[in-house]
This record gives sequence, structure tokens and C-alpha cells, in this order.
Amino acid sequence: MSVKKEANGRRSISVEVEVPGTPEEVWDAIATGPGISKWFVPAQVEPHVGGKLVLNFGPGMDSVSEVTAWDAPRRFTATGKGLGPDAPEMATEWTVEARAGGTCAVRVVHSLFADTDEWDNQIGQIETGWPSFFVVLRTYLSHYPGQPGAQFQVMAPVAGTALEGWRALVGKLGLPSPAAGAKIQSQAGTAPLTGVVEEAESESHPNQVIVRLDEPCPGVAVLSTCGMGEYTFFVGSFYFFGPKATEGLKAEKEWQDWLGNSAAAS
Repeated sequence: MSVKKEANGRRSISVEVEVPGTPEEVWDAIATGPGISKWFVPAQVEPHVGGKLVLNFGPGMDSVSEVTAWDAPRRFTATGKGLGPDAPEMATEWTVEARAGGTCAVRVVHSLFADTDEWDNQIGQIETGWPSFFVVLRTYLSHYPGQPGAQFQVMAPVAGTALEGWRALVGKLGLPSPAAGAKIQSQAGTAPLTGVVEEAESESHPNQVIVRLDEPCPGVAVLSTCGMGEYTFFVGSFYFFGPKATEGLKAEKEWQDWLGNSAAAS
């Protein structure tokens, strides 16, 4: 965790990724509701100062911010209660910077003011979460820029710690120990998953794999386990791209049924 602390009480983290595309193409992906919804979570954006930025993390879990600066296609900022109703307001700045070779640097900075270290762990967790979503963003802009998108997420409790639950699920899918660049295919009778591993079991996310999908539909899957209080959950986020993106949504029930059966058998 690399929370930057300043004498005036400002705490901040910064995360950056380089992606292909013109500033306009990248801006469409990170600063519009339809664009954000393709690689992050369902979103709505009112593109002007005073407008609302709404991110939906699940039923009843909307994060609402107010746009405080808007300079398309270079920079926008928004402020809201991103860490919860009792937390200090958190400001978020997004910037797009063109680079040579047809790419752009995308940078997100989260900052808040606090007299104590109480919120440092939470903004540190935000920092470690962005790289996985940036893999989805980079894949979308590399292979499917401007094309339709669709997504679903499945979640189910699993036994044991996050790492124990992860190993068990990988085994039940019939997958070898995932490695970047490896082609993988889940075994018959389990949930559909075929593609190439983009990232697997990194030092910061030992219980996660990111797959560039061939099946159930072209796109990206981010699969992981995480602890939530005294429980452990599997989380599968699926992002589909291209003219047939919505066809991938048919796999949601297969994954839910398989996870339900797997949890019951644990």
C-alpha cells in the first residue's frame, strides 16, 4: 500500500495504466456511462460540472459523486462519499495523456483529508483493486474499441480461507495451476470457461486469475476469492465485447447453478 500523506492531512493514492487508442477513444471508455459500464461497473455520467457520477456495485449499492471539473478528453474530477456515509469526502481525478505510438496514459488519483490514519487501509484497498479492472479496460481498447459490451457478476460462499477456497474451486473446474499465457478450458460438467490467462495468482492477488475469454463469449473474466468478515466468497466478474456480447449473459445461470452445487457439496 502506498498512501501518500501530506502535512495538511491530505491522503492520496495514484494508479496508472497505458492503453491503446486516441484520447477521444479512451475518454469514451473512462468518462461516459456506457463506456465505464463495459469494463468496470454499471455507471451513469452527467458530463458537466455539477453533474452526477453514479457507480452501481450491486442492488442498493450505488456510489454517487458530483462532477467538480470537466475538460474532455483530458481530465475530470468528482467528489463523493466513496468510502461510506461516515467517511470524509473523497475526491477522484481521472486524466488522459496522449503518448507516442497511438497509446494514452490513464491515471486515477483518489484523495481525502483526515486527521488520523483511520481511512488509509480503505483507500489502500482501492489502490490494489484498480489494476485488475485496468486489465479489462486494456483488453477492451486493444481488441474491441467502440464495440458493444455486456457484463454479469456471480458470487457464492466457499469454505475455508480465501486461498483455500480458491484452490478448491480451481480444482473443481478441472484447471491446472493457472499461468499467464496458458490456454485453459474448464472440464465438462462445470461452468463454461475457455480462453488464455492474462494474469494469474500475482503477489498482490494470489487467489485471482484474469482470463481473456473465447467462451462463453469473447471478453474477459476476473475470478477470485475474498474474505468478507468471517465468511469467504468466490466472485466472478464477466465482461463480454463485440456484436454478440449479450449472448455471453446466457452463461450467468450456468455459473450460478454450478457454484450453488459446488458450495452445497463443500
